[in-house]
Amino acid sequence: MAEFGPGESGNADVVGWGVGPVLEKFDRVRRIAVLRGGGLGDLLFALPAVAALRAAYPDASITVLGTPVHQELVGSTAGPGYDVRILPFAEGVRPGREVPEALEAFFAQMRQARLDLAVQLHGGGRFSNPFLLRLDARHSVGARTPDAARLERNLPYAYYQHEPLRALEVAGLAGAPPVGLEARLRPLGRYTAGLGPLLRGESSVVVIHPGATDPRRRWPAQNFGEVAAACAADGSRVLVVGTRDDEDLATAVVEAASSARVTSLAGELALGGLAALLAAASVLVGNDSGPRHLAQALGTPTVGLYWAGNVINAGPLGRSRHRVHVSWLTHCPECGADVTQVGWTAPRCPHESTLVAGISVEAVYQDARMFTARSPLPRGR
Repeated sequence: MAEFGPGESGNADVVGWGVGPVLEKFDRVRRIAVLRGGGLGDLLFALPAVAALRAAYPDASITVLGTPVHQELVGSTAGPGYDVRILPFAEGVRPGREVPEALEAFFAQMRQARLDLAVQLHGGGRFSNPFLLRLDARHSVGARTPDAARLERNLPYAYYQHEPLRALEVAGLAGAPPVGLEARLRPLGRYTAGLGPLLRGESSVVVIHPGATDPRRRWPAQNFGEVAAACAADGSRVLVVGTRDDEDLATAVVEAASSARVTSLAGELALGGLAALLAAASVLVGNDSGPRHLAQALGTPTVGLYWAGNVINAGPLGRSRHRVHVSWLTHCPECGADVTQVGWTAPRCPHESTLVAGISVEAVYQDARMFTARSPLPRGR
């Protein structure tokens, strides 16, 4: 089993460099499984690695072991060739009540598939590496913390690392150099065709996503409302999006904007419809969340609001099409705990107060206005 750190090549030949070393490819690889649970953004972080594996092993099938939203995405957009198998509930891999019989059935079926390569892109491996090893693949690669089980080829895990680049480093362990540094997707025509009544006659469309899984990453609804009002006053159509869980939040944004040109679509769009809307929009303004990452993958400009630590892990690489506004808050506003100490060894404080409230409304609006001023609809892609 090989571990690759600075200046090390382990016991496998280094054949080139990508984000990290690109090792020798494995022989006779026909079936690949990629472990990546979590939400929409988590899969988008993994897609550059999936694309690299697809290019390196063009004759292999690739199955992402993921979650229902991942399965919805693969059926709602065009991207690198892969399918999704939904994970059973398992500690540290997919949260929920474990059913031992379901776990055993899952592993039995995966062993019957006779996997050639299993790729772990799900964190530092404390739970995900033992899970991956139970697939009984001929070869295994992934990241690991010092207390995690070893795979055949291992990448030392550091919490603060750009997630897509970490995934590409892991793909390099399997002999797959990068073919791109970011996820790339296209909307499907059947969803795009339904946008006509919504966007007809609009010269620019601003999409706002005020939600985030972690409440600490949410900019206040009042702030989003002020940006929405300013964009509407400039002549843009402003559409607030989110899941059904975001409906109250979206309503608060609309009420704060107090404009007939600001409307909530929260809870109304399936993922394919959201992708089509984002692909047609002039800009998305939102927190560090799945829809912001989806907009980026679709080629739409974004104005993102980030806590400083999240920029390292999840921020866009470029700044010409993606503007980033950062909160440099380092301590919890309620208890004073150091919120930079996060990851696999550090417990978080129990408070959920926003860490990004101090980001300037005017600065966010000015970036959004720059994209709407030069992005009339429709635009070529």
